[in-house]
Amino acid sequence: MSIETTYRRWLEKADASLQSELKGMDAAAMEDAFYRDLAFGTGGLRGVLGAGTNRMNLHTVAKASQGLADYVNAHFPEAARRIAVSYDSRILSDTFAKVASSVFAANGIRALIWPRLMPTPCLSYAVRALDCAAGVMVTASHNPAKYNGYKVYGPDGCQITTEAAEAILNAINRLDVFDDPKAMDFDAGLKSGMISYIGEDVYTAFTEEVKKQSLLGGEDVDKSAAIVYSPLNGTGLRPVLRALTESGYANVTVVREQEQPDGHFPTCPFPNPEIREAMQLGLDYARRLNADLLLATDPDCDRCGIAVKDGDDYTLLSGNETGMLLLDYICQRRVALGTMPDRPVMVKTIVTTDMVDRIAAKYGVEVVNVLTGFKYIGETIGRLEAQGRPDRYIFGFEESYGYLSGTYVRDKDAVDASFLICEMFAWYKKQGIGLMERLKQLYAEFGYCLNTLHSYQFEGSAGFKRMQAIMQALRGDIDSLGGRKLVKRLDYAPGLDGLPKSDVLKFLLDGASVVVRPSGTEPKLKLYASVTAPDREKAEAEEAKLAADVEKIINRE
Repeated sequence: MSIETTYRRWLEKADASLQSELKGMDAAAMEDAFYRDLAFGTGGLRGVLGAGTNRMNLHTVAKASQGLADYVNAHFPEAARRIAVSYDSRILSDTFAKVASSVFAANGIRALIWPRLMPTPCLSYAVRALDCAAGVMVTASHNPAKYNGYKVYGPDGCQITTEAAEAILNAINRLDVFDDPKAMDFDAGLKSGMISYIGEDVYTAFTEEVKKQSLLGGEDVDKSAAIVYSPLNGTGLRPVLRALTESGYANVTVVREQEQPDGHFPTCPFPNPEIREAMQLGLDYARRLNADLLLATDPDCDRCGIAVKDGDDYTLLSGNETGMLLLDYICQRRVALGTMPDRPVMVKTIVTTDMVDRIAAKYGVEVVNVLTGFKYIGETIGRLEAQGRPDRYIFGFEESYGYLSGTYVRDKDAVDASFLICEMFAWYKKQGIGLMERLKQLYAEFGYCLNTLHSYQFEGSAGFKRMQAIMQALRGDIDSLGGRKLVKRLDYAPGLDGLPKSDVLKFLLDGASVVVRPSGTEPKLKLYASVTAPDREKAEAEEAKLAADVEKIINRE
């Protein structure tokens, strides 16, 4: 069916809320909205809000939900046909969650939906706690306000596997976006019991699991630290504050402008704690209050960023730096408490700092490397559980500010991260040192390692094609980058080291590495560079050379 024909069909059949946008489309807007169906993969759906097959709207959400319902009905016995649903603060998130629940109910599947917006880790927890066949989290994580998304989880609480994603996609592709999705009125679903709200007891149980991650072992520490916290207008406010206050961290000031849920994100256009602009209001609060620590969580509260006192000002720590501090703290405390398991394991992604290996080796911890995406960390926990040894897992993290210290969920958890970071701060304070001082001690002990991320935006169909051309060019004849000789190139496209196929390239160089991959959820190409050098100044100079060489290839295509 041509773009023009599909467009005219949408004019005829689409919901009234989309008609104004459809009628105002010019040729370019029409092509971008209809040149393809919104991609569905292991990350589910993610895209710009609006009318069209390549947009997040009532119809594309209903179609995806019908495909998921068909998959669940085909692969799970009737007694297990339950799907947990949650949503964040984004525009239309609550509407999309109700649409999904209504579709599931109409297909004979019980929809268990949180009664208010809740973080991604709470969805992962509910899937397992309520013995669900699947879960859906309506979120676009840390993307700008124009985006929304639809993440699908398996019965293990992890985002779906490649195999499940392919099966669900096949089911979706068999459907007509207007004619095939079934739907039950949401209120009628509540009355019939096919839709029900998840109880407060599940939320309380989740909070208790977070608090069990404490490594103080009864040791008395001063919890009066002045903490500034921002949920970045997302879901983190209630669960983060509850975990902290119930654990004795009562001196918490919330950034007022970013306190309440607001999908427009008026003070942080990019609600991502990786970005300084998103942290700026929090930094202003910290300086004004002379706070000890700044925390911020992204809209679905699975990522956590921090700033720590550094002399008279504050330094924002990278995801790698926070992860290194947490790994070292967890190992120290487990050794001291005698709770380090036999053959302990920590899990990280292939783009996460190699310095982890040196810290882990000190404590006899095995490091497992997985593809980018926390679901692979969750799947590793699942394999350990299948072996009867989930206790071997002590920590997992990725450079993009995602952390998890327990096995109660199978996705990154910023409630857990916020709790552990505050505890780590309080424990080091008792030892007479700050987090910045401890980080410098780690660099002195293990060597300085600079890790950077560069993102290149490629919007629309033309951008998608260009990213494909760039990846192909990078698979060509390259013998050096940044003046460093190429030792080995790892191409994960056909599958490598037992990992699934993925469009990722890693260049191992003399004393450095570079990873390039298209984002699975955003129209971006990502470049990760890791450089070991005597100090930061030298590492930055070497990293600039590496990035410049890759950018020449990017700009050439």
